[in-house]
Amino acid sequence: MVKLTKRNYLERDVSWMYFNHRILEEAMREDIPVLERMSFLGIYSSNLDEFFRVRIANLVRIASIESPEGKEFKLEVERAKEQLKVINKLNADYSLEYSNAVDSVTNALAKQGVNIISERDIDEAQREFIHDLYRKKILGRISPIWFENIGHFEKDADDRIYMIVKMSKENSKPYKYALFNLPVEEIGRWVSVPSKADSKAIMYLDDVIRVCLPLIFPSLALDTFEAWTFKFTRDAEMEIDNDLREGFLQKIQKGVKSRKVGQPLRLVYDKSMPEGVFRRIKSKLVGNSKLDTAVAGGRYQNHKDLMSFPDCGIKSLRYPQWPSVISDELKNRESLIKAIREKDRFIHVPYHSFDSYISLLNEAAIDTKVKSIKTTLYRLAKDSKVIRALICAAQNGKKVTVIIELLARFDEAPNISWAKTMQDAGINVIFGVEGLKVHSKITHIGLASGQDIAVISTGNFHEGNASRYTDILLMTANMNVVHDVERVFKFIEKPYSLVKFKELLVSPNDMKKKLLALIDNEIKNHLSGKPAWIKVKVNHITDKDMVSKVYEATKAGVKIGALVRGNCSLIENEDCEGNLKVVGIIDRYLEHSRILIFANGGEPLYFLGSADWMPRNLDCRVEVVTPVYDRDIQQELQRIVDFGLKDNTHGRLVIGSKDELAEFRSQEELYKYYADENKQQ
Repeated sequence: MVKLTKRNYLERDVSWMYFNHRILEEAMREDIPVLERMSFLGIYSSNLDEFFRVRIANLVRIASIESPEGKEFKLEVERAKEQLKVINKLNADYSLEYSNAVDSVTNALAKQGVNIISERDIDEAQREFIHDLYRKKILGRISPIWFENIGHFEKDADDRIYMIVKMSKENSKPYKYALFNLPVEEIGRWVSVPSKADSKAIMYLDDVIRVCLPLIFPSLALDTFEAWTFKFTRDAEMEIDNDLREGFLQKIQKGVKSRKVGQPLRLVYDKSMPEGVFRRIKSKLVGNSKLDTAVAGGRYQNHKDLMSFPDCGIKSLRYPQWPSVISDELKNRESLIKAIREKDRFIHVPYHSFDSYISLLNEAAIDTKVKSIKTTLYRLAKDSKVIRALICAAQNGKKVTVIIELLARFDEAPNISWAKTMQDAGINVIFGVEGLKVHSKITHIGLASGQDIAVISTGNFHEGNASRYTDILLMTANMNVVHDVERVFKFIEKPYSLVKFKELLVSPNDMKKKLLALIDNEIKNHLSGKPAWIKVKVNHITDKDMVSKVYEATKAGVKIGALVRGNCSLIENEDCEGNLKVVGIIDRYLEHSRILIFANGGEPLYFLGSADWMPRNLDCRVEVVTPVYDRDIQQELQRIVDFGLKDNTHGRLVIGSKDELAEFRSQEELYKYYADENKQQ
C-alpha cells in the first residue's frame, strides 16, 4: 500500500469545496441556457448550506476540543483546524466569484427580455399591483416582533429568510426595529408584476415586502423604512438519545426536533446592513457562544430559490426537453416478471423511464403467483407511486416488508410519516439497523414457484430523483444473485449475524476486502503480462485504503479511468505514473450511478450498486454491489463509462492529460443513443 500524506491525499471536505466550485463554473458558462445557469447557482448555494450544516458542523465540534488526549486525537483536532482555515479561505474566494456569476446571469436574463427589478424600479401602476397583492395574499402571513422582545434565536428555523426593519418618523431618532421571516413557502420567492408587452418583470418577494412595509406597520405614523435580510445555518447533526426505554422511531423524532436548536455556525447577511444592526442580530443569534463564520453577502439570501425561477413562457431559457423512453426490452410486454425470468433487464434513468419499475411493482401487487415483496427505501417522492403499489400488494394479501431508513439526512420526518402510513396498511415496516444506515437499493419479489426475481439499483426508488439523477436498475432472475438479495434482508432483520454472500459484495461485511482484492488481481495480471485495467464510475472516492490501493495499482502500471462526480481525495502526483485519469461531469442530470469494471486478464468483470468508495459506505452502511453477467448489459455499462471518460465539454479533467478530440458531451450522446434505439424498435 502507498503511504498517504498531504502530497497525495486531499481531505474530503476540502475536495468537496472544489467539487462545488465546478458547479459554480458551470453557472458561469455562457453557452448554457440562462435559466440552467441560474439553476446551477441555486444548486451551488443549496449545497453550501447543507455542507455548513453537516460537514463544517462536524469539523467545528472536533476543532473546539480544548485539551485532546492522545497523539491521534491531537492530530485530528489539528487537522480539523487546518481544514477549516482552508475551507473558509476558499469560501471567501468563491463568494466573490458567486456574486459576479449572479450579476452575469441576471444581465444575460435581461438580454432575453426578463428583468429582475427591485422596489426602486417600480412605477405607480406596479406599486398599486403589489399593494393589491399584499391585501389578497400576503396580509396575515407576516408577524413582526419588536426587536427588544426577542430572546435568542434558540427555536427559530434556519431554513428561512429573516428581514430586520429599521423605521422612524421623518428619518429622525428614536428608531424602532422589528423582525419577521419572509413567507416564501406560502407565497413563493418570485413575483411577476405587470410590465411592458415586450418584456417580463420579476421581483424577489423580499422587495415586494419592502414596498409593503408602510402597510405592515400602518398605525405608527412612520414614514422612513429600511430593511435588510439575513439567514443563519445551524449544526444539523442530531442528538440521538441512547435511552433504551425509547423505541428507535421515537428517538429519531426527538432527534429531528433537536436539530432545530443546534448551534448556529454561519451567518450570511446583507453587506449594506449598518454595523449597529449587524451587532444586534449577532447578539440575538449566538448569545454567549462563538459564531464560526459571518459572511457579508448580497442583498438577497437563500439563493437556492434560483432553482425555482419562473421560465416566463420562454422555452429557449431552458435546455430542450429529453423525454424519457421506455427501454426497448420492456416495451409492449404482457408480463415484466416473465420478461425478467427470460433474461436480465436494465433501466438507465432518466434516459429510460422509471415507469418500468413502477409497472413491475404494480404487476407484482396483483399477480396471484406473487407471494411476497421486500424492498429498501431511503428517500421517497412526496406522492410516491412506489408506496401506492406496496400498499396495493399488502391489501391483495401479499406479504410486504419494507426497510425504511429513518436516518436519511433531512428526510427523517417524511420517512417517519410514510412508515406510519405503511404500517396502517398492514405492511411490515423495519426501521433499518440502529448504528448502520441501510443505503442499499434492493427489491425482492417472491413467487410461489420459487423462481424469484430481484432488482438492484444504484439509486433510490424515487420518481423525482429518477427524472434528474442518472441511475441504473438491474432486474434479474439469476438464482445466486436473487438468493443473496434475500440474505441481505435477513441480515438487516438480524443485524450483526454471520451471513455469507456468494455473489454480492455487501458492506459492512466484506465489500471493501473484495474490492481491494479485485485491484490486487489487476496488479498481478499486469505484472504477468495479461490485460489489466480498471474503469470505475462513482460519486466519491475518499477512503484511504482505496486511495492508497489505486496509487499502488497505477504505480505498478495498471491504467485506471475514474468518473468521480463529487469528493475526490486523489491528487495527481508521481504515484500516478501517468496511468490515472479522473473526470468529473457536471451537466443537466446529476451523475449518480456506480459502475465498476475490471479487465480480469481479458475476461472483464462488471459490477453496479449503491456504494461509493468512502469510509461511511464501506464500513458504516449496509450497501450492495452486484456482479452483472448479461453480455448485453455489460456492453451498456461499458458504453456509459467510456462515454463519460471521453466527455470534454461538461467533464472536468481532474487528473490526467487532455486528449485532443472533437467535442463530446456524454449525456447528450447517451440520450441520442437510447432515443435512436427506441425508434428502431
